[in-house]
Amino acid sequence: MQSEFLSAAAAFPTVVFTAALVVVAGFWLLVLCGIADHDGFDADLDADVLRLGRVPASVSLSVGIALAWLLSLAGSVALARTEPPGLFLLKGALFVLAPTAAWWITTRALRPPAKPSPDEPGVASLDTPLEATFDAALDPDRAA
Repeated sequence: MQSEFLSAAAAFPTVVFTAALVVVAGFWLLVLCGIADHDGFDADLDADVLRLGRVPASVSLSVGIALAWLLSLAGSVALARTEPPGLFLLKGALFVLAPTAAWWITTRALRPPAKPSPDEPGVASLDTPLEATFDAALDPDRAA
């Protein structure tokens, strides 16, 4: 089983996503060491075009690459076990489908939650100053 996993991770198309996953892991190690900033390249990307919302690009790209790797690995193992005709074409399709499905899942999983009703007590919006939120929590009559 371990050799099946390693051979799938080192074969096309998963090897492309394995390389990307190594880069992501290296980036997060640099962030942990304080050498890089987790949102250092957010200014370079248009979050609205990528449908990232308010999630930092580094987080959404990391999740997307990890999901693409996982989907590609699972697909590669499934294809290796069944050995269908036209295996190379199916691996090419997997190379396209894995990141597409990963991006679809990522944009939905990291989507900000729906805005709560303004009448809902105890919920602060992103426009509410932090001090006003604490004041409202400590003294509900003062918030009105």
